[in-house]
Amino acid sequence: METDKHNLTVLNEFILMGITDHPELQAPLFGLFLIIYLISVVDNLGMSILTKINPSLQIPVYFFLRHLAISDLGYSTAVGPKMLANFVADENTISYNFCATQLAFFIVFLTRELFILSAMSYDCYVAICNPLLYAVIMSQRTCWVLVAIPYLYNIFVSLLVIIKIFNLSFCGYNVISHFYCDALPLLSLLCSNTHEIELMILILSDFYLISSLLMVLVSYLLLLVAILTMKSTEGRHKAFSTCGSHLMVVVVFYGTLIFMYMQPKSSHSFDTHKMASIFYTLVIPKLNPLIYSLRNKDVKGALRRTLGQLCNVFSQSSLYHVIMCFNFFLCAYGRDSKHKSMEKFNMYFYINFFQSVYYKYYYK
Repeated sequence: METDKHNLTVLNEFILMGITDHPELQAPLFGLFLIIYLISVVDNLGMSILTKINPSLQIPVYFFLRHLAISDLGYSTAVGPKMLANFVADENTISYNFCATQLAFFIVFLTRELFILSAMSYDCYVAICNPLLYAVIMSQRTCWVLVAIPYLYNIFVSLLVIIKIFNLSFCGYNVISHFYCDALPLLSLLCSNTHEIELMILILSDFYLISSLLMVLVSYLLLLVAILTMKSTEGRHKAFSTCGSHLMVVVVFYGTLIFMYMQPKSSHSFDTHKMASIFYTLVIPKLNPLIYSLRNKDVKGALRRTLGQLCNVFSQSSLYHVIMCFNFFLCAYGRDSKHKSMEKFNMYFYINFFQSVYYKYYYK
């Protein structure tokens, strides 16, 4: 009877073990991960805005790059803020509902990134192997289909996993051996038979990983064959430079996932899982925008032009406010009845002079 009562305990919250249980490491790790997360947010948000507003980046490869940045921002934000809060909180707790929400968003954005990387590899293949038909094959409609259908499918799968896990009964023990709500640590807290849900997660994970990786490998295999048949050395170099950034991102991201999920169960530990999770939830979202921006002349050029336009806007705005303050002061001074009419004339002359300079140089 005592065991049954223990099994029927209703959980309202979970306790997250966090990254480390050494108090002396809490402050340095908080500072380190805060900097990494803030850089990641600025980089991915900046990349999303830049590829949206800049006219020179309105082609399919930057359309996918924008959605890659949104995915990076999505799953790092699903995990990052709560992880940082736990460094400074007295109790590392997470509510039952928030745990389910965090896991749902994490699954959606992480699996979405897999298919976006696959779509980007296909886009790279078409751009090099079929340049004349590129605009026809990679139309705006095709790009939206390659992004929207996996996104909707990921939402369905995420809800299915969440419903399956959180409809089962948890034991009284509510400590999650992780720094966020992940599926594997949650399964270890279930009192019910987890064979069905484990099998479902294994099949879905393998399907996501293998299908997307297969598409990437086939695209790059065909691409490699096409590059090796090119007679021009310059053409080969251009082809490698075009897809070099994407290939680097693919190797880092898939390498981390394969290392984490394809280990034998006997050698798998939560500490290893935790270290790999830190890498792909915080480090990779920070690296992706840097890799694409540092190796891409179009992105660097667009960023330079956009920053230049912003500097001009701010400098114009600053000069405008200086002139308006001067205008206000002179107008107030000119309304003083003690001053002579000639002084008033000189004041209004100065106002018109500065305003004419402003409009001449900033509104040509």
